[in-house]
This record gives sequence, C-alpha cells and structure tokens, in this order.
Amino acid sequence: MTDPAPRIARTNTPEGPGLLLHGRWGAAELGTRRQWKALSVQLQAQPATAGLGWDLRELQWLDHVGAQLLWNHWGRAWPARLMATDIQRDILERVAGFTVAEPPPPEPWRLAQEVDHLGLLVLHGVDHARHMLQMVGQLVLDLLRLARAPQRGPWRDVSGHLYRMGATALPITALVGFLIGVVLAYLMSLQLRQFGAESFIVNILGISLIRELGPMLAAILVAGRSGSSITAQIGVMRVTEELDAMRVMGIPHGFRLVMPRTLALALAMPLISVWTTLAALAGGMLAADIAMDISPAYFVQALPAAVKVGNLTLAMTKSVVFGACIALIGCHWGLRVKPNTQSLGEGTTASVVTSITMVIIVDALFAIAFKSIGI
Repeated sequence: MTDPAPRIARTNTPEGPGLLLHGRWGAAELGTRRQWKALSVQLQAQPATAGLGWDLRELQWLDHVGAQLLWNHWGRAWPARLMATDIQRDILERVAGFTVAEPPPPEPWRLAQEVDHLGLLVLHGVDHARHMLQMVGQLVLDLLRLARAPQRGPWRDVSGHLYRMGATALPITALVGFLIGVVLAYLMSLQLRQFGAESFIVNILGISLIRELGPMLAAILVAGRSGSSITAQIGVMRVTEELDAMRVMGIPHGFRLVMPRTLALALAMPLISVWTTLAALAGGMLAADIAMDISPAYFVQALPAAVKVGNLTLAMTKSVVFGACIALIGCHWGLRVKPNTQSLGEGTTASVVTSITMVIIVDALFAIAFKSIGI
C-alpha cells in the first residue's frame, strides 16, 4: 500500500533541480501535529527559489488546505516550472484567487505626533480654564455692580431661575433621597444586628446623610437636571443668534445670563440639600422602624445628640459652592456652543459630565479640609 504521509523528494531533471511531492496533501493528513511539523521542516529546507521545479503529478490527494500551504510557501506567486494535473491547477488557481492579501503593517509609533496630540489637549484644557477664570472674574464684577445698584439688578430672572431650578426639583430629589435612606438603613441593619448595635443606626445615618450623602446626592441630581438645562438654554440662544443680538444691543452676557443663574442656584442648592437630606432621613427612619423596631420618636430624639450642628453648617457651605460651580460650568459650556445642533448636544453632555466630576472633587476636598469639624 502506498504511504499516504505527505513528503517531498528532491530530483534532478534536464531543466534543473526539482521537487517531487508524494502522499496525500489534505486536511485529514495535515490536521495532525506530527504530520504538520514534519512537512513544515521539509518545506523550510526547500526554499522556493526561482530555478526550482515543482512536480505535483505523483500526489495521491490535494485539497484546498494543501494548496494553500503550497501557495503560501511559494510566496503567493506561481513558480517558473510547475508540473501538475488540470484538477490540481484548478485548485491552485482557486486558492490564488481567494487568497486575501496581508494587511500592510501598522505605521510605526511616532513620538512627535503623540507629543503634538498631548500638546493640543493641554492647550485645549488651558483655554477652558482661561474662559472659566474670565467668567469668575466677570461674575465678581457683576456682583459688585449689583451691590452698588440693587434696584437695577435682574431680579425677575433670578426669581424665575429659583423656581425652575429649585422648586421644580423638589419632587425628584425627595423621591431619590427617600429611597437612598431606605436602602442605607436596610443594609446597615443587617450588619448592626449581628453586634447588637441597632441604636447606632441613628449616628451612622445622621452623619452620612447630613454631612456627605445628602448634599452630594442633591448636587448630582441638580447637575444632571439644571446644569444640562442651563447649557441647553444658552446653547439654543447661540444657535438662534440671540447671543449675537444681545451683544449688538450692548446687553452683557455675564450680567443677564451668568449672574442670575449662578445666584439662583447658589441660593437654591442649600435648600434642596436640606430637603433631600430630610427625605433620606425619613426613609431611613421608616426602614429602621420596620427592620429593627427603632421607633421614629427615638430616632428624632437621638438625632440631635448624634449629629453636631457643625455638620449641618458644613453641608450648607458645600451646597452653596456646588450650586455656584454647577451654574458656572453650565454657562461655560453653553457660551462655547457653536451655531449647530451637533455642538449643542456635545456641549450639554460635557456640561453634565464636568459638573458631576466637579461635585465629587469638591466634596472630597471639603472632606479632607474639614475632617475635624463636626466629628
């Protein structure tokens, strides 16, 4: 019986040296590791030079796997001397036609391009910081102008923004705060019950909600709700060319757009924070009553002793800073919107992301700077 193992034999012909292929060059034979390794060694020992002939007529079997192996070994080019049957040539031509060229190697990493890209990012960030600094400086000047002539201030705008940013935000902040209080109380009750320390839930809820979670949760909700609204309002004014009309008429953007929104949100944010904290405490009180049989009367009586007044003062101070920063960031991105709808969407998204990031960073700075107050 003829040996079916794929192999190569070297021969000499009148035209020059050649290779005679034997065995079965198919998927069944080449699929075994031993056969594949042995044939790879033979092919490496016989590089496809220009004067080397290839005789495939003695093969017992040739399918597309064996043809692909030969085509790749030939460097995806036809050898100068090839002896094969018509069926073998058809298989090789089909493989050659469907072989996909290798993708070009990726361009080498260039330090100059990366440094240039980093420089553009730095300049872009410096430009944003410069614009924010200008807005803060203009806000200080506008507040001094308002203090000199309060009767000429845009109080109607401040009142409208107070209602839209403050009063209309009370339902959603109360709902979210209440649910957060319920979740925290249930999670802490599972741990406190193991040590018989159920009464300390008042201390934990009071400190965490009044000092940290209440103001930060309210600020994040307002940043997603009112911060995006500020950017969208001013951005639409840019798209409809209202900002250009205000500039032509001599109406300053800072005094009529930035300052009313900043004042309104700085005034509304502490009230929203207290409202959210009270809703969260109510949720925690209800959950503590259900899960640990701690009555609301005991909760209300123990809360003032567990939480010092300094925590509430710190929370209110943080809320004012949160509100002013959210309004300034919203105005900053709104004024930088270009007169097209795509820029409006990108600016609104960037405003929300920047505001939420700012809230977390400022809260962390307050926690580090005032770690000894109220504890």
